[in-house]
Amino acid sequence: MTTVTMMGNPIEIKGHFPQKGEKVEGITLTNKDLADINLESFAGKRKVLNIFPSVDTGVCAMSVREFNQRAANLNNTVVLCISADLPFAQARFCGAEGIENVQMLSTFRHKEVHDQLGVNMVTGPIASLTARSVIVLDENNQVLHSELVSEIKNEPNYDAAVAVL
Repeated sequence: MTTVTMMGNPIEIKGHFPQKGEKVEGITLTNKDLADINLESFAGKRKVLNIFPSVDTGVCAMSVREFNQRAANLNNTVVLCISADLPFAQARFCGAEGIENVQMLSTFRHKEVHDQLGVNMVTGPIASLTARSVIVLDENNQVLHSELVSEIKNEPNYDAAVAVL
C-alpha cells in the first residue's frame, strides 16, 4: 500500500496509482444529472482528472476554482473534478462559485473507482474518500502526468499538470 499524510499523520492508500505511459480505462462516474459517464464520453479530448476528498473542504474547493480558471485557456481538454460528494452538493458548490469550465463527477455510486485509480484512503479520519491527486490523460487515455499529493492538506502542482498539455 502507498502512504500519504494528513497533517503529518500517515494515511494508507489502496489501489494502483497510474503512472506516466500507462492507460486508464474502465472508469465510470456519475454526473450532475445522475447519469453514469465514463472516459469514452470525452473521446478525442485530453483529460485532467482533479481528484480530491470533498468539495466542502478549503483545499479541495481551491483546486476546483484553480482548475476552473486554467480550463478556460486549455484547448481540446476537459477538466474533470472527481470526489465522493453527491452530485447535488457538487452542483450547489459550482452554482455558488460560478464554476463553469470544469465538469464535476462523483464516485458515490462507483466506489470501485477509488481502487481503480489508486486513491482509496483506507485509514485515517476521512477513510473511504479519495486521496488528493491529479492525473492528466491524452486523447487515448494514456497518462501524461500523475501526482498523488503526499500531504492531503496541500494543493496539487497545477503548473506541472497543465505543462504536459
